[in-house]
Amino acid sequence: MKRRPPAIVSDEDSRLFREAIGEVRLFDPVAPPPESPKPEPYPHMLEADEAAVPGELLDMAFDPGLMEVGEELSYLRDGYPPKLLRQLKRGQFSVQDDIDLHHMNAAAAQATIAEFLAHASAQGFHCVRIVHGKGLRSKASGPVLKTLTDRLLRRRDDVIAFASARPMQGGTGAVVVLLKG
Repeated sequence: MKRRPPAIVSDEDSRLFREAIGEVRLFDPVAPPPESPKPEPYPHMLEADEAAVPGELLDMAFDPGLMEVGEELSYLRDGYPPKLLRQLKRGQFSVQDDIDLHHMNAAAAQATIAEFLAHASAQGFHCVRIVHGKGLRSKASGPVLKTLTDRLLRRRDDVIAFASARPMQGGTGAVVVLLKG
């Protein structure tokens, strides 16, 4: 939208305007009122959250049958301290690289894992993650890629330990692997 230039006010228009409004009187300046003190912040949401906790605990919004107890993978090679596996399970190692095996068949996953671990060793990585999935769409035989990953990692000499990932890293659908370095 284009702006129009302001109209030019003629002297006659200006005189007519002044006659129409009459004499002008200026107001005395008034000091602004003093600012009222701001109220202290009040934690309304904290109180609401705390009040809701007892009801939520009794409600059981999650299905206990969906909890991933007993499906965790873990392994520690002989000769290494158990503390190492505990640290791995707690997520105290930084994952330096990861790979996702979803939508692969067993043969492709096996080759991919071998290539991935060889590449990780060549790069000097000590901690990697392999996402194998939970096998929820597998038939009655159980999760194929998860079982394959477990079996392959136990046989490799360069694997010190592995454990199911923490929930935010994939839970029982992924495994964190500690490699020799």
